[in-house]
Amino acid sequence: MIRNTPCKRLIDCAQCLKATEGTLIYRSYNAGNHYPAEKCTQNLIIFLLKGELLVNSKEHPGTTLHDGQIILQSIGSKLELLALSKVEYIAYWFNELPIICEERFREIMEISEEPNVYSPLMMNSILFNLFDNLKEYLSENMPCGHYVELKAKEIIFLLLNYYSKNQLSEFFYPINTYTESFHFFVMRNYEKVKNVEDFAQIGGYSVTTFRRLFRNMYGVPVYEWILNKKREGILNDLQNSNERIGDISQRYGFDSMSHFAHFCKGSFGDTPRSLRKRLANGETFTILKESNTQEEEV
Repeated sequence: MIRNTPCKRLIDCAQCLKATEGTLIYRSYNAGNHYPAEKCTQNLIIFLLKGELLVNSKEHPGTTLHDGQIILQSIGSKLELLALSKVEYIAYWFNELPIICEERFREIMEISEEPNVYSPLMMNSILFNLFDNLKEYLSENMPCGHYVELKAKEIIFLLLNYYSKNQLSEFFYPINTYTESFHFFVMRNYEKVKNVEDFAQIGGYSVTTFRRLFRNMYGVPVYEWILNKKREGILNDLQNSNERIGDISQRYGFDSMSHFAHFCKGSFGDTPRSLRKRLANGETFTILKESNTQEEEV
């Protein structure tokens, strides 16, 4: 005879550096609990398991969520929450979605348009059963970060594969806002940075997250994109400005004239001064094979 006894973890997860509250968080609040309006520092999906939750944001102004409804708030959006009854929900915070099927997600985002009115998604039975079991685990003092990451992937996989493209294109539209702001951030700062670590730090990202976000958006590694942008800018400045070579070198973050000259020779086959003369005579240049400049210094 099998007895229904509670499961007990046999590993001391407190010893693991990944043991953390993580990106998936279970919350239970009594009626009247208020979360004041505040900007989201990450993208957020709320999966309401029980109760009525009043949401106030640009996308969902004065909207009451009911059992089984799902909403997404993008990074930077202001969000206010008020429990109208006892509520239980799981919050998923993320910078980038852990996508298993990237082709499916690209198809969704290609047709993504801002809806006239944002409507919550309804949780299907597969998701509801998943969360019913997951909430007990997330209630423990120290959920395992590795396990939480796996469950986050599973949740996004189920979302992408058990809802129509039209439903998902509206649901994920707010992420486009984040994409645009990320692009603006990149274009505003790429000339100032010397390495990928600087770039990530300015934006408040971990290096790993920044690299992944960047590659997903631009299709190339960060350092390669920055190098090509610097090459384009250097050629343009040498050809179309009277700026001193030393000033151009400093503006693009080179520590010395010799480093700048080495970069130009590796990229275009000539020194900055010779390049300026040849450009003035109408010559055109293409980038040579990738420079040996290392990723750490761009």
